[in-house]
Amino acid sequence: MPAMAQQDLTQLPAHQLSQQLMSCRLSPVELTEAYLARIHAQDPKLHAYVEVYADEARLAARGAEAAIRSGHAIGPLHGIPIALKDLVELEGKMVTGGSEVWKTRRATRTATLAQKLIAQGMIVLGKTHTVEFAMGGWGTNSLRGTPWNPWDMARARTPGGSSSGSAVAVAAGLAPWAVGTDTGGSVRMPASWCGITGLKTTIGRVSTHGVLPLSPTLDTPGPMARSVEDAALLYMAMQGPDRQDPLTLGLPFTDPMPTLKRGVRGMRLARMPEVERQFASADVLAAYDRSLQDLERLGAEIVPVDLPFLFADVAAFNLRIMAAESYALYHELIDDESAPLDPHVRPRIAAGRNISAQSYIEALQVRQEMKRKFESALEGIDALLTPTTMTTALPLEEVDQTKAPAHFTRFGNFLDLCGLALPNGSAPDGLPTSLQVVCRAYDEATALRIGWAYQDATDWHLRRPR
Repeated sequence: MPAMAQQDLTQLPAHQLSQQLMSCRLSPVELTEAYLARIHAQDPKLHAYVEVYADEARLAARGAEAAIRSGHAIGPLHGIPIALKDLVELEGKMVTGGSEVWKTRRATRTATLAQKLIAQGMIVLGKTHTVEFAMGGWGTNSLRGTPWNPWDMARARTPGGSSSGSAVAVAAGLAPWAVGTDTGGSVRMPASWCGITGLKTTIGRVSTHGVLPLSPTLDTPGPMARSVEDAALLYMAMQGPDRQDPLTLGLPFTDPMPTLKRGVRGMRLARMPEVERQFASADVLAAYDRSLQDLERLGAEIVPVDLPFLFADVAAFNLRIMAAESYALYHELIDDESAPLDPHVRPRIAAGRNISAQSYIEALQVRQEMKRKFESALEGIDALLTPTTMTTALPLEEVDQTKAPAHFTRFGNFLDLCGLALPNGSAPDGLPTSLQVVCRAYDEATALRIGWAYQDATDWHLRRPR
């Protein structure tokens, strides 16, 4: 296959890579080598990867090239590299869940979502860092190392968590896209702080079989990419029924592509309640307000909404479920004071020790009640728009680990909604801001449609860290 001259392949969006691979203008071998070279040069500083599968990726790339050249392409994603969060099991490969306790642990099975991606010809570059047990929004990992947010190479800042390594890898051009997981905002917050696009899927859209759990009631895998179009393609590749995950059964396969580029004219999009604005910084609010104006110019109607709750109150119930379920899963390690655990993660999970069965069940009951009330509040409204994070990425030394940055994200998990985070601005210091598009359960297609219209009219998603 002819090489593509004078072009940095690692900066191209996945949908463009697909077009060039399928037309034989780009070689999977050339593309994979470009990413491996960039990982070799940049990752010692960025620390996005736990483990890189260079030999296996090269072998898979040669196989993809032979198949495509011979007319045996599996589909449009054949030959495109990807990174997987270190919760996703690959048989025989490392799966630590971000924990030093499990640093030598190897998977004995392959997660269903990984099987789906590999079956479509995608090439796994490696596994990416995560907050220990995925329990944290800042993206820090005291024992295994915190990935470096590439938007400030001089000062270490929050990459966002728990899918920290996946976000850094995509933002820095160490992978065209990656898989993350979201239990309280863990796809959307790192997408926000690293200036990329991330989709929080609805429970059951993507199988969690073979994905290390944090809170089975709330855990959702999702795509992290450089654009909405890429996120839509990866979401399509990940979703689908799996007999080993009953929550995926009985749901229709939804293709967001037919409606992706229809625009937002005639849509009714709700701005967040005025009371919630106090939790966002001035830079974040300025970008948020501009986004509403941009969408209004595109033909959407921006409307107020009266929500039946405050984000903080709903977030507290979400945390109660997370703590109770994560403690049930990991209590033996949490209660073992000799176990080398992240000192910031241990107390978050240990809080579940004091949550009674009555309190846990109450949270589940409130969840069902609030789902109904939220659906009623959004009657006739296509989406709720909020900032994704309260601030831009903070310097690590300013982080208060006793507080969570998930003010605008946790309600989406608690109510089992879907949500899209996408870049929507730049603070004076150059750090990215992010818009969140929250839609009803199983309405990912609408969230992606709104996001694509916004990105088609703006260029924030095209910005790259220097």
